Order: sequence, then structure tokens, then C-alpha cells
Amino acid sequence: MEPPESVTSKRPETLYESKEGHAQDQRAALEPASSAPQTSSTLNSDSPSQSGSQDVSNSSSNGSSEKSGSPIISVVKEIVELVVVTLVLLIVIRFALAEARYIPSSSMEPTLQINDRLLVEKVSHHIGKPIMRGDILVFYPPPIEMGGQDLKNDPLTVLGRLTGLPFLPYEPAFIKRVVGLPGDHIRIQKGEGVYINGMLLDEGSYAKETPNYDRNVLGDIGGPSSTGKMIRPFGDEARANDPIIVPAGHLFMMGDNRNNSEDSHVWGFLPQDRVIGRACLLFWRWISPPRFPHIPEE
Repeated sequence: MEPPESVTSKRPETLYESKEGHAQDQRAALEPASSAPQTSSTLNSDSPSQSGSQDVSNSSSNGSSEKSGSPIISVVKEIVELVVVTLVLLIVIRFALAEARYIPSSSMEPTLQINDRLLVEKVSHHIGKPIMRGDILVFYPPPIEMGGQDLKNDPLTVLGRLTGLPFLPYEPAFIKRVVGLPGDHIRIQKGEGVYINGMLLDEGSYAKETPNYDRNVLGDIGGPSSTGKMIRPFGDEARANDPIIVPAGHLFMMGDNRNNSEDSHVWGFLPQDRVIGRACLLFWRWISPPRFPHIPEE
């Protein structure tokens, strides 16, 4: 138990001062004069914040109005990107891998028929696979076959050649079978067939019929082209009597429908750099429905 002096030792003035300070705090809280400036200062301090919030709301509304037009721009941008990517993919696929073609004529019957759809592969050409006799190739014909007109180089035609889009201009391409390779001696005998280096070529598995024309020397090569013009690529006297020997870097191409095909027996040798690719897959053919005998009504 603490001694009594510990209680009496507290200073009464300290207690008095604390009470007086508490009373002063109460009077300060109740004085209206000191509270008014606080109210005005509070209002003044609030006004900038309100204007600031108004500015923020205005700027946000402006931003939303600007963003309201951005979806159209983004859609246009996406469309442009899609078109560019599609064109690039088309060019890469057609140049490096393969392309689809259809048969517009009967020059390759019975192997290929009109309106057949086939795939022309280009991988073997890029990897250096040699062309073999009997291969079916798609190629751009020599200029003499097209009336002296060669491949065009204007932007639209080049784009059509690279992409294959049907609404762009393009050059016609032929499809024929390789008959003669570089160095081969070619001779065509009417009613018999094609002789390669003195030996008759066995074409019974694909040729529709034997040719009804002779081609023994270079001067014999010629006839009506696909444009209807009569051509003779070796009509000069200097080479007219030379044997038909396929030059280096060239091919001798013929259609399986020998008597209905504008091929090397008309326009001569084909430069190998005009080859587009090899026909590798027939993926669509129109088959006519079978005809049933008519059954008379009873």
C-alpha cells in the first residue's frame, strides 16, 4: 500500500490547468467566428476539385467520342491485313507447292477429259527432279503458238499469274505429254506412231489413235495454231531438211489425242523454263449419269 504522501504530492495547479485547457477547447469549438472561415475555406477547396472532376469527365467523354470511330478503322485495318496475308499465302503456295488447273479442251483425251480438275505440283521442279518421258506437264506455250505474243509483265497480269485469282488477267497454259527429251531424234510416221531414236514408242496405254500426219524433218513441223494462223517455225531453207533432234534445254510435247492437239508437231520445241509443273492428281471429273432403256408404259 502506497504511502499517503504519494497522493498529496500531486500538484493542484496541474489539474487546474488541464481543466482550463479543456474548457478552452470547448469554447473554441463553439465559437461561430472561427467556424465560418473554415466553411468558406472548405467550399473554396472543394470548388477546384469539382471543376477538376468536370474537366476529367469532359476529357473522358471526348476520349469516348474519339473511340467511337475507332471500330471502323480497326475493321478496315483487319480487312487489309487479311487480304495481304491471303495474297502472300496464295503466292507462296502456287510458287513453291502446287496449283489447281482445269482442262478446257480434248487434246489429252482419253487420259484427261474436258472440265477435269487436276493438281499441278511444283516441288519436284524446285528440288531438281529431272523430267521423264511420259510426264504430263503444264506449261506456257511458245510465243509462235500465241501469234508472237509472249508473257505480259504488267502488274495486274503478273499478279494474276502469281495468285491465280479468276478476276485478274492471265495467260493460257497448255497441258501435254513429254515425248522427246533433249538429244532425242524424233520421227512421226502416219498411221504408225512416234519413233524415238529409231524405235517405235509404245503408246497404246494412253494415245487415243495413231497420228494422221508425217513429221520427218524440221521443215515438216507446222500447221494451224490455236489462234487459227498457219505457222512453220522451221520454214527457212537452211534448216528445213535437218532431222528433228530435240535441242538442249527443250522438250518435244504431244497431246494424247494426236489428231486434235496443237503441240510440238505444230509449233516445235518447248523451252523447259516455260514449264509450270507436273500434273500429279486428278481430283474432280464430271461423270454423266447412266442412261437406262426406255420402258414403255403399259
